[in-house]
Amino acid sequence: MKKKVFFAAALLGLSLLTACGSQKKAESSAAGDSSVAGSSAAGSSEAGSSAAAASGDKVITVGASPSPHAEILAAAKDALKAEGYELKVVEYTDYVQPNLALESKSLDANYFQHLPYLENFNKERGTKLVSAAAIHYEPFGIYAGKSKDLKNIQDGAKIAVPNDVTNEARALLLLADQGLIKLKNNTDINATKQDIVENPHKIEIVEVEAAQVPRSLPDVDFGVINGNFAIAAGLKVSDALAAESADSVAAKTYANIIAVREGDENSDKTKALVKALTTAEIKQFIENKYQGAVVPIF
Repeated sequence: MKKKVFFAAALLGLSLLTACGSQKKAESSAAGDSSVAGSSAAGSSEAGSSAAAASGDKVITVGASPSPHAEILAAAKDALKAEGYELKVVEYTDYVQPNLALESKSLDANYFQHLPYLENFNKERGTKLVSAAAIHYEPFGIYAGKSKDLKNIQDGAKIAVPNDVTNEARALLLLADQGLIKLKNNTDINATKQDIVENPHKIEIVEVEAAQVPRSLPDVDFGVINGNFAIAAGLKVSDALAAESADSVAAKTYANIIAVREGDENSDKTKALVKALTTAEIKQFIENKYQGAVVPIF
């Protein structure tokens, strides 16, 4: 009787082992199927990403100051569409981030600056950005703050100027052109306050971040303002007490450019963007909309 019981128990144990082995095999098989399915899903996702990347090749992302750059780009949108490209504009209100974003490949190009500023930025930041084309020129202007009479400027008057190297030099050149100060070299596009050799009215030069100069007008006697920031602040070039002349050093030097990464100057995207921004339609748009505050140079 004991032998029969032992034999039955042995058979039961063998059956249980067989069942467990089958269950583990089934679980392993199921896990394997799940892994294959996951791999397939990942492959599908990668294919989708590749397709998205291919689609993205027809999107041109450009960083720009809100006015006039983003407005001019918007006017060129249809021309780019005709070339098979979708235009995406990312607006910036400062002069640093759009270059950093371009360098990091978050942008295909940017449109907000002139060449001297770009070259100085490259030198200071180690970036490798270049000009693809010059599009327009924005005359710098001297605008009234607490004082309205530039010809009878008071001694000790405060004048706000942009604090970045190239735009400050441009502001000083304009002040020199008006006879308010004298520089060591009145054609030096790298001039600083230290280059002022004559200051008969003891003018105080107040260095302010370029975008903030319009806001500083209530606190200073005058402000020297970049064209785009003047436009954004609702100022017109006709409001300026003085402005750069068309034959000034500044007019020949400070054209606003399309900037791209070095090596992308002749890419299909860059060519399409430059072509769209240098049409007769864009020239007319600039002249009609800005009435001399923005001057096309193509």
